Amino acid sequence: MVKRELKVNLRGFLIWTGTMLVTLLLIYLVYPSIVSDGKGNKVNEMLEAFPPDLLKAFNMDLAGLDTAYGWLKSEGFTFLYLIIGIYSCLLGSNIVLKEESEKTIEYLAALPITRRRVVLDKVLVSVIYIVSMVAILGIFNVAALNISEQPDNKQLLLLSLTPLFPGIVLFALGLFISTFTHKTKKMLGISIGLVFAMYILGVISEMGEQVKALRYLSVFTLADSRGVITNTELKPACVIVSLILFAGLIILSLVRYQKKELV
Repeated sequence: MVKRELKVNLRGFLIWTGTMLVTLLLIYLVYPSIVSDGKGNKVNEMLEAFPPDLLKAFNMDLAGLDTAYGWLKSEGFTFLYLIIGIYSCLLGSNIVLKEESEKTIEYLAALPITRRRVVLDKVLVSVIYIVSMVAILGIFNVAALNISEQPDNKQLLLLSLTPLFPGIVLFALGLFISTFTHKTKKMLGISIGLVFAMYILGVISEMGEQVKALRYLSVFTLADSRGVITNTELKPACVIVSLILFAGLIILSLVRYQKKELV
């Protein structure tokens, strides 16, 4: 079952990861010319005109845009969180549900395996692919930045791990929601909308004390990139909460799937 799922989902993993690698490569190749001849300092000066809360929401108060590493710590990881989040949520919402839409659920039902085993094997494969994507992109960023400049490698490695925490929670959330429907097309819109809604809530929560409570409605808070940039360490609480949410949603998904009428 695991080998089958690895093969079936390999194409999507390669497309998503390959697209990200090409995009990052193009940015790293072009960025030196963008910030050359003092242009990077002018960009930083221009940013000073923006409201402090807006800069804080994108880590631009902690990192300038005059280097590629500064871009990665601000806009770059925003991009990574969104893409990895969307991939993870789509993977969770479709990896079990597609068996119903493609009518292969009858084949699985004929095998001497339980529904629980089907779901757990698919979860294992999904986690492998999400972890692999985070690892590949992290290694690429470390290698590319060490060629062009001298980043703080410990900080960069820890930052590279941060997309994993919202990623696995979004995967589990997508899986759980998918147990309430039989249509993969419906889950496409729900998954993408869910990721963007949570990201926007996370951004808004950084724009003042009055809206700070919104951070508890966004899984992207679990990434805590600001904490890594300022202290060069991962908050144990974020890691623990991520694992608890992941495990809890997987258990709920198993319970729901056991009772679901398959078509």
